[in-house]
Amino acid sequence: MAEELRRALVLHTPGSRAALRGSLASGADDAYSDIDLVWTVPDASFESSVAGVADALAPVAPVESLRRDPDLARSAGRRLFFVTFEGLPLFWRLDLDIRTRSAGDDPEYGLDDPAGRDEEGWSPAASALANAVAAVKALLRDRPDTARALLERGLRRVGAPAGVTGRWREDVLRLAAAATDHEPGTAPLARRVARLAATACPEER
Repeated sequence: MAEELRRALVLHTPGSRAALRGSLASGADDAYSDIDLVWTVPDASFESSVAGVADALAPVAPVESLRRDPDLARSAGRRLFFVTFEGLPLFWRLDLDIRTRSAGDDPEYGLDDPAGRDEEGWSPAASALANAVAAVKALLRDRPDTARALLERGLRRVGAPAGVTGRWREDVLRLAAAATDHEPGTAPLARRVARLAATACPEER
């Protein structure tokens, strides 16, 4: 899957290159790992590549949601997207770092540029649902304390009481419902999170 995405990006923008990073690059990945890619494009192709992200990835799988990091949303040389795909596990989120060649490999590039930020910020509900997915992942990795912290953070994001019971399916379902109440447009993703909780989440741990 990761290699298919990498090839699709390179084919979309002539002269670009894409490389794995994170756990997949180091060999420390497991069945629940995100896919982290850096896509370096010619400077002149940056805006068209950013605008065409969903089209570039579509030959591998249809994009379900595409969130951008607001700290880089207007950067002239770097954007960061978080992508989920229809029909694929929510665990396999793509974290896509798009850079111009001139931006280089600096991991902090663009983060200290106020002109590159979008003041609107993150969607609290979408971020809460990402916390829910990460919590299920933590439980499957036998990290209940991490799961609890993620669920509490997600509930706070959407203004819900942050008490987590340790009845994990119930907790994740409550967070999914609270996210939908806070932002109805996230209902399709919340339904997928609810299904994930029902099929993959241990009842208690």
